[in-house]
Amino acid sequence: MEHKRIVVKIGTSTLAHPSGLLNIRQVENLCKVLSDLKNAGHELILVSSGAIGMGVGKLSLSRRPEDMPTKQAAAAVGQCELMYTYDKLFAEYGHVVAQVLLSGDDIHDPQRSRNVKSTIQRLLELHALPILNENDAVSTEEIGEHTTIGENDTLAAQVAVTMGADLLVILSDINGLYTADPHTHPEATLIHEIPSLTQEIWALAGGASSKLGTGGMTSKLQAAAICTPAGCDMVIANGSQPERLYDIAEGKPVGSRFRGKRG
Repeated sequence: MEHKRIVVKIGTSTLAHPSGLLNIRQVENLCKVLSDLKNAGHELILVSSGAIGMGVGKLSLSRRPEDMPTKQAAAAVGQCELMYTYDKLFAEYGHVVAQVLLSGDDIHDPQRSRNVKSTIQRLLELHALPILNENDAVSTEEIGEHTTIGENDTLAAQVAVTMGADLLVILSDINGLYTADPHTHPEATLIHEIPSLTQEIWALAGGASSKLGTGGMTSKLQAAAICTPAGCDMVIANGSQPERLYDIAEGKPVGSRFRGKRG
């Protein structure tokens, strides 16, 4: 089996119920599969959304806040809950997790980007599992003030390029890219292979689908536009079936695969 460096981005809709509270069964299953992929020899980097969504649940807020201080407060509370959950679940399978919180400058400033790369590379050499998120408690890019990173689909793609990943998997609440919006067009079919990002492909992108998350299909295509020129494949798949990650790692047709440019 070919060992790969894989970046997995987990959306809020995969981690939490619509209430914002943790989807325990799904997250436990996800951590089990990721642990098994690590045991098989793959190097994994996790980019995890969910801090604000989990903070909303933890603070018993009735909905996702709209003002920036409350969003950042929810992120600060939710990030603790998120890392506690990952630490506990991955430890059951013998894996050590590491938290890496990033801002836009950490990605775009050359020196800081090199530092981030060195840190993540060393964590992988030490067989730890880096878990990355944008630092929402102090940063405002992802949550709507600027577009320095944008949100975690973009962050995951930039990390995949920086770390020379073979594959980026974006787990969402949709099966992949369809020929039309499947919510309004039941005849729409899933596109399994996307060799290049044509104008027709861009035209298929819709808006954000989840009330708890920030990324819609447009942000996922933007992620593909970042990582595929660097030779990294990208797959959009439904996070409700984490065991499909085995097939994705083996190159089987799950979700929508955007082919990285090779040679």
